[in-house]
Amino acid sequence: MELSLAHPAIKAFMCGSFSGTCSTLLFQPLDLVKTRLQTLQSSMQPGSGRVGMVTVVLSVVRTERLLGLWKGISPSFARTIPGVGIYFSTYNSLKQHFFQDRSPGAVEAVLLGGGARTVAGVFMLPVTVIKTRFECGRYSYGSVTGALRSVCQTEGPAALFSGLMATLLRDVPFSGIYVMFYSQTKASLPKEISTSASAPLANFSCGVLAGILASLITQPADVVKTHVQVNPQLRTAEAIRYIYMEHGLQGFFRGAVPRALRRTMMAAMAWTVYEQMMARVGLKS
Repeated sequence: MELSLAHPAIKAFMCGSFSGTCSTLLFQPLDLVKTRLQTLQSSMQPGSGRVGMVTVVLSVVRTERLLGLWKGISPSFARTIPGVGIYFSTYNSLKQHFFQDRSPGAVEAVLLGGGARTVAGVFMLPVTVIKTRFECGRYSYGSVTGALRSVCQTEGPAALFSGLMATLLRDVPFSGIYVMFYSQTKASLPKEISTSASAPLANFSCGVLAGILASLITQPADVVKTHVQVNPQLRTAEAIRYIYMEHGLQGFFRGAVPRALRRTMMAAMAWTVYEQMMARVGLKS
């Protein structure tokens, strides 16, 4: 079946999956560095020297070679390709159902983005757990399927949903805030820019601004989520208490720079590619 003849939800799924694949391949190293920075907190003594992005990058390249920066790319793809597809498919379906004749307002955009992320986040959480463990360097899994089998055998299937609350507290607000800022900044663009050949670049710039704001607001929840998924015995409240007692408020912003870079660039690229592809298959994004 040709893509042009497919159901709009399938078109949105295919466009979203392709955009997510491109952005994941480019920005996976930033996700690995972010995860390593956050999990280093558990093994560091309070008051010890601060470890930054450059130190982590050099350490990974020295011990695992350059391709070590792409460790976890398999589970990232396993999560991103269907996950971003589900997100954009759900987003498109909700938008077409509730806002067919008009653009959503600021609060409506938050609900729209948050609703789509909730569906995708719950569905893809087991792969997210595996991806986080691949990147942290503590587990020696050989493959995604092997990791899934190992977790189910040693910790039970419930471990695949560890960090669900922290994940939703991070991803749902991020997506809602991102869609709100992105749609509002896009709407404020002059019409001559939004209809010109430079529209993709303008949209990408709007995505970068929206991503920075959304990343900073949701950074503490990302740190908590990483701790819960790497240490399944920790509950969300216990992880929050541990991070605060050991590292203070600044502990909640560990890995903020690589995460902001990655989430911002990934989201901006994913939305730009998605909207361009949707336009090519004859659908309004």
